[in-house]
Amino acid sequence: MLSSSINSALRGSSVIRAMFNEGREMAAKFGAENVYDFSLGNPVTPAPEKIGTEIKRVIDSYDSLTIHGYMANAGYIEVRDKIADNLNRRFDTKFSGKNIVMSVGAAGGMNAIMKSIIDPDDEILVIKPYFGEYRGYVTNFGGKIVECESFKDSFQPDLADIESKINKRTKGIIINTPNNPTGVIYTDETLKALSALLLKKEKELGTDIYLISDEPYRELVYDGVKENFLTGFYHNTFVVYSFSKSLSLPGERIGYVVIPDEMESAGEVQGGVEIAIRMLGYVNAPSLMQRVVAECVDEKTDVAFYDENRKMLLDALTEYGFSCVKPQGAFYLWVKSPVEDEEEFVNAAKKYHILFVKGSAFGCGGFVRIAYCVSHETIKNSLPGFKELASDFGLLK
Repeated sequence: MLSSSINSALRGSSVIRAMFNEGREMAAKFGAENVYDFSLGNPVTPAPEKIGTEIKRVIDSYDSLTIHGYMANAGYIEVRDKIADNLNRRFDTKFSGKNIVMSVGAAGGMNAIMKSIIDPDDEILVIKPYFGEYRGYVTNFGGKIVECESFKDSFQPDLADIESKINKRTKGIIINTPNNPTGVIYTDETLKALSALLLKKEKELGTDIYLISDEPYRELVYDGVKENFLTGFYHNTFVVYSFSKSLSLPGERIGYVVIPDEMESAGEVQGGVEIAIRMLGYVNAPSLMQRVVAECVDEKTDVAFYDENRKMLLDALTEYGFSCVKPQGAFYLWVKSPVEDEEEFVNAAKKYHILFVKGSAFGCGGFVRIAYCVSHETIKNSLPGFKELASDFGLLK
């Protein structure tokens, strides 16, 4: 018999994945070219050419035991050194390899952190809307998700609401900027104010409160917006990173966690994350991909490709009368549902073979998420359907 926690997870199984599976069924029925699936954040730009070159080089340069063998739980130190050097060049940080723990993607890193800091009934704050998988990452270890509000005009965090929800059981707050699902980037003013608030509450409560920055979209930014690095704002900051989006490697499950020296008891925390990786059964991040990404830290995906999609979709949907949040980063468009029940909107779109995800999957009903990490042709061919959809809801002037 399955455990109660897994039974609960099955009942609330990922809406995004369910929609993706529905898209595959529709493609088999109507033809893939006639289905416009905007459900899954799966990168569509090819991995940089250097990735393939480095995979071949590593295989040719090392004996098989070296390539495929164990290493320290934190990963190869030479790999961690190269990642630290890259961060130092870009963000004026002062990390060394000892500040880096290689992880099985951002999800593996997030779970290792939660395993390290959560006791049963501890609370982790999230800001609506948020990536729904955070619920599992927290409840895996007996923690509780506490949802905090954002302002619906800007989707910047509501700091007053966050402050009202911090208490002795608060272990941390997860932030995600550029944000999935809105594409919003939190401003410097917001980040400074949030950091000041957390520092104030730490002193008031006599506890450590961690800022857990989930950053898989860090390099996917538009309109000249600069990338931020959160350890410069607050001392108790974990940075969690994945190469899945920045190098189009989602299936390779390779990322890292940054634990800065400024963190309270940084060495002890790092040891906790390292042993958590082993306890969770990951043991270490994939050995081959560690060596590959170490030589590709300066590579980038084709951001211009996503930018073209962003502009094409945003301009068209705005013209059709939809209310959209202009994305500053990532590859998602957050659209207000023309009816109160966004599921009605989601189901209506299926008539035109258009698939996107309801906002309640991200803790924020009344909106939908459209993932524009698709081909240019998919967007172009979907626009007549979007126009018909707008007409159905009386949006066209």
